Amino acid sequence: MRAGFPDFRLGNVLATSFTGTLSERHGNAVERIPTPQRLVDWLAVNGLAVDSCTPAQLGLARELRESIHVVATAAAIRAPLPASAVQVINDRSVQGRAAAVLTADGERLWRLGSASPVEDALSVIAADAISVIAGERDGKLALCASPTCQAAFFDTSRSRTRRWCDMNTCGNRQKKARFNAAHRGDPGAAE
Repeated sequence: MRAGFPDFRLGNVLATSFTGTLSERHGNAVERIPTPQRLVDWLAVNGLAVDSCTPAQLGLARELRESIHVVATAAAIRAPLPASAVQVINDRSVQGRAAAVLTADGERLWRLGSASPVEDALSVIAADAISVIAGERDGKLALCASPTCQAAFFDTSRSRTRRWCDMNTCGNRQKKARFNAAHRGDPGAAE
């Protein structure tokens, strides 16, 4: 990744990986797409390469990210979906003109239009969010058990009891805190 910026936290689900571009929302928030170029970088890593991004397009992306986060969180706790956030997701979904294409290797790639490739990429992310939130995939939305994170993630584990958005970050941090608290003689301090 580019020097001076935090690494991307990538997952298997495009929409929830996108919401992970802002992490530790309930602690010291970490913005992983602070500049238009970082959004370009994130899109490229996720198979949605674009040549450039304007500050206005970055604003649209962040608005979509936060809307997906709010709606996915509501879905995970079985609360009513906030209408304004649903509208943002729907608006981004219908405004793009991306097309799925099949490669000779049998893989799906996204072909973005030349007139508005960032908007096309955002439409792919929005459509992915709709698919996940509508329950069209095998898995369930859940919230990270880390009190400083609480990111929405898509749990595809066999038992659907995964606790962390990412075991390598949130899970390890919580396990380390419990271990340290136990060695200090205060086992309840890490909860």
